[in-house]
Amino acid sequence: MTYVLVDGENIDATLGNSILGRRPRPDERPRWDRVLEWAERSFDQSASGLFFLAAGTELPISFVQALNAIGFRPIPLSGEGKVVDIAIQRTAEALVDREADVLLVSHDGDFVDQVARLCDGTRQVGVVGFGEFVNSAFRGLPGVRLIDLEYDIGAFNTPLPRVKIIPIDEFDPLDFL
Repeated sequence: MTYVLVDGENIDATLGNSILGRRPRPDERPRWDRVLEWAERSFDQSASGLFFLAAGTELPISFVQALNAIGFRPIPLSGEGKVVDIAIQRTAEALVDREADVLLVSHDGDFVDQVARLCDGTRQVGVVGFGEFVNSAFRGLPGVRLIDLEYDIGAFNTPLPRVKIIPIDEFDPLDFL
């Protein structure tokens, strides 16, 4: 089994603040079903998607229903502090003792210690996000695969306005004219 742990707020904040410069419209957000499909194809096994979200006092019913419909298990949380981070950390720690592969969908360095514990050489471990914004501490972990949400998974319907390094063999001036 591959567990896909999604820090939705982190991805949404990075997309809005660092890439688009504004709140993303619904059609600009990731197609989360593609993330699960990619995980199943790439790791050649079933994937269980856990989508962590801070719900406060109100449950975002339409979003929860949409997540359920595409195969994610929504985990709405409330409480003091960074409840999503705490829940993902606890889940990653619980996975250390299970035979499971893990994909963390977040840029947040608050999970480096837990991901490091998962890198025991017995499982596949990946961090999914926008490559240029993934916390650099993940890059030094042995065996961690860094996966780009847009370029590797294809989770968006249209290209995002990202600046990336272009290998000269792939450079097409018509893309900029």
